[in-house]
Amino acid sequence: MFTIPCVLFAGGKSSRMGEDKSLLPFGDYSSLTEFQYKRLSKLFTHVYISTKTADKFSFDAPFILDSTSAEYAPTAGFVSLFSTLSDERVIVLSVDTPFVDETIFRSFIEADNETIDAVIAKTSSGTHPLCGLYHRSLKEEFERMLREGDHRLGKLLSQSATLYLPFEDDTAFANLNHPHEYEAALIRYNTK
Repeated sequence: MFTIPCVLFAGGKSSRMGEDKSLLPFGDYSSLTEFQYKRLSKLFTHVYISTKTADKFSFDAPFILDSTSAEYAPTAGFVSLFSTLSDERVIVLSVDTPFVDETIFRSFIEADNETIDAVIAKTSSGTHPLCGLYHRSLKEEFERMLREGDHRLGKLLSQSATLYLPFEDDTAFANLNHPHEYEAALIRYNTK
């Protein structure tokens, strides 16, 4: 098992989905978040869920709560996680990427070193800022971004010591942003 903590980001607006995608049923679980939490708990000794409210979930887990006054943006989650956890580095994953596997997480950890701020997945479709490893060295920058309402993770990463780790298989990083992507993911999961 990986001893580095994993933080599952499940506090987004889901505007393109039309409903809260973190609560959509997936596999044998009542929600995509519960599916991800149970799956990741088999890989990591500590898994946390970053969200605005834990009340919406029907299962027990360690939650890291964002300020309810904060915008729906990952920057709020990063500020909360680095304020809550004492670890120097964390793996982060968006709740809507259910096919990122152990091999990918291992690649982040193996590529990491003390001279960088982040290790981020990169595929032919682009970079995946909510699928990677982040160092505490970015905490102050996240706090500044949140204060100023600047939520551009891509900009932060491009101005930091970021290692973009290339992956050939784009399908593992499929995001469930729209209803048709969710339906396709259900079919894919059920036919594995």
